[in-house]
Amino acid sequence: MADFLICEQRGHVVTLTLNQPEKRNPLTGNTAVPELLAAIDRIAADASVRAVVITGAGPAFSSGGDIKAMQHQSSGAVSGLQIRQDYRAGIQRLPLALFNLEVPVIAAVNGPAIGAGLDVACMCDIRIASEQAKFAESFVKVGIIPGDGGAWLLPRIIGLSRAAELSFTGQTIDAQTALAWNLVSRVVPHAELLPAAYELAERIAVNPPHAVRLTKRLLREALHTRLDTLLELSATFQALSHQTADHREAVAAFLEKRPPQFNGG
Repeated sequence: MADFLICEQRGHVVTLTLNQPEKRNPLTGNTAVPELLAAIDRIAADASVRAVVITGAGPAFSSGGDIKAMQHQSSGAVSGLQIRQDYRAGIQRLPLALFNLEVPVIAAVNGPAIGAGLDVACMCDIRIASEQAKFAESFVKVGIIPGDGGAWLLPRIIGLSRAAELSFTGQTIDAQTALAWNLVSRVVPHAELLPAAYELAERIAVNPPHAVRLTKRLLREALHTRLDTLLELSATFQALSHQTADHREAVAAFLEKRPPQFNGG
């Protein structure tokens, strides 16, 4: 099987392209999950990477689960216990890996993001949509539930009522509705999607990388911790930040009225 994922780095920005366009970039029934996990591990260990863009090849971002693989699971040939373990050892590792990745991730949603495809977009920090993008939490349409963390992710992005509406109906919404519901940050003409994503990634990448990574960690921890706990963690992160070379450079550049140069120190 050909590689599912195209990984490219330009400066401090890595682009991950889901690349099985003839099947609309499904996330199951192929090597999508192990390839994404391996790429996330490499990015986490590479101090030169300061932002990531995830997009899809062809007309779709991702169609989610592969229907033929679902047919095999429902045939009785695989036990329920084995299916449970397959989820835990497979696609459920992806939200944990992206959640814990401290490098900011932008989803450049170029077309339909359906089921697990929508949930992968929700695993990212920022979502930008092409005007051709569509979104659906469509699991109920095939008689299953969001098995990849969507029930945790989606309400935190668009609120419980709208997350329930999408999840219970399986309806598809267009890019402008996604923007109105705060599912995406902006909608751009299709030809401008990747340039807009890269421009945003570059605006992130020019900042001190340690400060950006620690800020992402705080935002993630704030989703499930108490205020006093987060303040204690913030104090620790701030103490580390004050002692970095990039902080000293930022202060010096401000006082000297010149552009700063950050090297990750």
